[in-house]
Amino acid sequence: MKIYENENIYIEVETSEIPWLKIFPVKKYKELSDCDTKTREELLDTMLLVETQMIKFYKPKKVNIAMFGNYLPHLHIHVMARFEKDSYFPEPMWGKKQRNGNLDLPSSELFVKNLLIDLHKNDIL
Repeated sequence: MKIYENENIYIEVETSEIPWLKIFPVKKYKELSDCDTKTREELLDTMLLVETQMIKFYKPKKVNIAMFGNYLPHLHIHVMARFEKDSYFPEPMWGKKQRNGNLDLPSSELFVKNLLIDLHKNDIL
């Protein structure tokens, strides 16, 4: 589900048991190094702010950040809050399931609302 878009980037929420956002450039770049400077800076600044807000809001064991693009060769950044009791920890979310997750997390709607406020406040969006 798309939660934000401007002329350079957009942000989607991945449906998952864990907090997981994906940040895309609007223009379909294959690699980060292909981006123009403004888009690259906006992608990375947004990624860092999302990571910081996930840490503050969810207090995860770890935040995972990934840029694969092997199946979808359109640059995008995954930012995922990870917890010892999620279904895959310590494996990546694409790895082997370890257990049935048992998470009791704060509201994702409140997280998104707070994140968008912080992005605007920091002039990233």
